[in-house]
Amino acid sequence: MTLVAIILATLAAGIGSVWLAALLMRLGMGGRDDSAVGPQHLLSLAAGALLATAFMHLLPEAFESSAGAHDLFATLLVGVVFFFLLDKAELWHHGHEHSHPVPAPHAHGHDHGHSHGHAHAPRGGGWSVLTGDSVHCFGDGILIASAFLADMRLGVIAAVSVLAHEVPHHMGDLVVLRQSSPNRRMAFIKVSLAGAVTALGGVVGYYLVGQLQDFLPYFLVVASSSFVYVALADLIPQLQKRLSARDTAVQIAWLVAGMAVVTMVSGVAHAH
Repeated sequence: MTLVAIILATLAAGIGSVWLAALLMRLGMGGRDDSAVGPQHLLSLAAGALLATAFMHLLPEAFESSAGAHDLFATLLVGVVFFFLLDKAELWHHGHEHSHPVPAPHAHGHDHGHSHGHAHAPRGGGWSVLTGDSVHCFGDGILIASAFLADMRLGVIAAVSVLAHEVPHHMGDLVVLRQSSPNRRMAFIKVSLAGAVTALGGVVGYYLVGQLQDFLPYFLVVASSSFVYVALADLIPQLQKRLSARDTAVQIAWLVAGMAVVTMVSGVAHAH
């Protein structure tokens, strides 16, 4: 039953986020800051969801175990530094891959070997983007599986948070692939297949973490460090720009909405 739930949740997070991203783009939403739902709104929503999941659910679950607080905090620190180093490795890779400087909206740590915001079409038909996307989705699947093995409600919350922050990310991937290929349908299929790797990560995570049950609290802390790093080092810096009082209020509202979504999902999952 748990494995089935993991597969369904990872498919919903991995492929569902691609479909939602494509739908928003088709409706003209999420592509411009002045649209009804602009990229800044989606980033705020995702940041709120990730922070709420990490601090209100994953970390409390880990600290309620018999693991020592000192060891868990040390794992949290190592996790944040690890994702920082992944980001540095990604920046180094792009600096050597391209012979001229290209502005990049943002890079993505979170166990992913790629950037979200792509300012130009990569060589090779976007395969470098898809490869990094697949690795990233595989990591998401393992994190979701870890949450499910701790508690079904926690797994649902983690899946919803992953879906929320993957939507703006997949929008960037679709834009890149459409620049490198005129076939929009093929771009959509390629990104969907990369998203489906989330389910593979979920299955591997189910068996891997299942064999290491004693280390489950540490897996939850690693998942938390991933969510915290992505929110604070990747998403929120993009929101730190001079805005009017009204736009700032809207930004904060979307951030709180992301936290509210996680709280609502938690309540619904707990009720069932």
